[in-house]
Amino acid sequence: MFKLIIGAIAVAVPAANAAWLGGNCAVVLTHSGPWAPYQPADALLHPNLLWPTAGHTTLLIGRFIAPGLLIAVLTAVAGRWWWLRRNGTGTGRNKAVAGMAKHRDIQPLLARAITTKARSLRPSLASEKKPAPHQTGILLGNLADTRHEVRMGYEDVAVAIMAPRSGKTTCLAIPAILNAPGAVLLTSNKAAGDAYTATLDARASVGRTWTMDPQQIAHAQRALWWNPLAGATTLEGAGRLAGHFLAASVDASQQGDFWSKAASNVLSQLFLAAANDGRPITDVMTWLAFPADRTPLDILRDHRFGPIAAQLKGTVEGPPETRDGIYETARQYAACLLNTDIAAWVTPQAGIAEFDPEQFVGSRDTLYLLSKDGGGGASALIAACADSVMRTATTAAERAGGRLDPPALCILDEAANVCKISDLPDLYSHLGSRGIIPITILQSYRQGQKVWGDAGMDAMWSAATIKVIGSGIDDPDFADKLSRLIGDHDVETTSTSTSDSGKSTSVSMRQERILPPDAIRSLAKGSALLFATGLRAAMLTLRPWYTEPGAQDLAAASAAASRAITSRAIAKSLTKQDVGKAA
Repeated sequence: MFKLIIGAIAVAVPAANAAWLGGNCAVVLTHSGPWAPYQPADALLHPNLLWPTAGHTTLLIGRFIAPGLLIAVLTAVAGRWWWLRRNGTGTGRNKAVAGMAKHRDIQPLLARAITTKARSLRPSLASEKKPAPHQTGILLGNLADTRHEVRMGYEDVAVAIMAPRSGKTTCLAIPAILNAPGAVLLTSNKAAGDAYTATLDARASVGRTWTMDPQQIAHAQRALWWNPLAGATTLEGAGRLAGHFLAASVDASQQGDFWSKAASNVLSQLFLAAANDGRPITDVMTWLAFPADRTPLDILRDHRFGPIAAQLKGTVEGPPETRDGIYETARQYAACLLNTDIAAWVTPQAGIAEFDPEQFVGSRDTLYLLSKDGGGGASALIAACADSVMRTATTAAERAGGRLDPPALCILDEAANVCKISDLPDLYSHLGSRGIIPITILQSYRQGQKVWGDAGMDAMWSAATIKVIGSGIDDPDFADKLSRLIGDHDVETTSTSTSDSGKSTSVSMRQERILPPDAIRSLAKGSALLFATGLRAAMLTLRPWYTEPGAQDLAAASAAASRAITSRAIAKSLTKQDVGKAA
């Protein structure tokens, strides 16, 4: 009863005031009476007492119809303003597509659900009332035609397939690096004007930045060295290291032939010997040059690897033609170690710090791994270092109770060119649950098939809980696959026929693709498709880093870093010219 009385008062008081104001305005405008004193109750119940000379129609319009219309208009305007405030107005080129996900369809990727999930994944956030958005997940973009931010959580693993200049770096890699709460690893084949220069200063303000640049893409001074043999003291670790040299040199279709397998086995045996004897990796090239050298055999026996020593001896003492073919293939795979400039990054250097993956994964440091496309063995070292970081992070997560907090972010940009980790599809099955978040960025699906084979790429695609597809998909088979994954929707069709008896209209329903292959191919730049496990496919509006707050300072820092690269390149070129003249 009390609530009923309060409700009646809440309606009656505004209505009485509106009737008094509306009635006065009406009689003044129609010159049918003076302005009445403030008596809202009489204005509502006894209007003739306030305006005795006014007509009935005038009072009806003034007291009820005009205020009612005004309230309706104000309500509509306020409702529209609130909707726009929550959902945005769209970009004009990336409108929501009928049949694709609305915000209610992807609630697990929106702010409230992502924050709740982050609290359960990260104990460090449990006491924070309102954690910063970047602490809860990685921004992917906005749901098309809305202001809803879509994020992947810190247990998701992602694959992004985006053509060049479709926003893979500006909209995905750079924002993720800038906002990462823990350690960050980035592989890339570019430096100036790319993720390296755009994030270098910002990441240096939160932790140490490490740059491994064996082919001098950024012309970075050698301020670190990394020991690839640190994890090769077991047969499994040595085999993984040899596998990186194999994967960097041949495609997946060629890795199973006799010469490739045999050369990889010899490399793993020599790596094992060098690692256990505390030798630099360059000693392996000496042993490859002289197969008759018994040093690796003796080392393996001394460290109780008798069966492996026997295998190596069998290869060395086998038919000369076979032995020479195996060793020559192995030399080609590891040829980068003959380059002293490259080898210096993976051998002990006086006065230069050793990069330690174990310390790195528990920090907020950033590791930039740079290599040129087709870098052969140089890209093998990049892949080996990235693999070492991810495996070390897995071990650290197990010691921490199963998950890293804060999580480690591994952005494998140009993965098919500079970071060919052969079993990356298998790693995807468990990295996310350890708080290790990989984002593998490819230019096309076929590029991934070339590196990991059809089965491997399919496995990684299936294991990825987040899939982002940008513009520039020109593969008709893949576009059709995506179209089928998005699905069909019902479309109403109206048909009209004319006969002697007159005109008749019929309405029927038919199914058609929500997004046909040609629409996927012509996806606008700045937009992307999102496939999340268990959720309807969504259209995203990407958010480049240079449109976000603080972009002006970041752009200035990026330009300065790019100029520094140019200066170093010019200085190095002039030095070479001076040396040439002196010679």
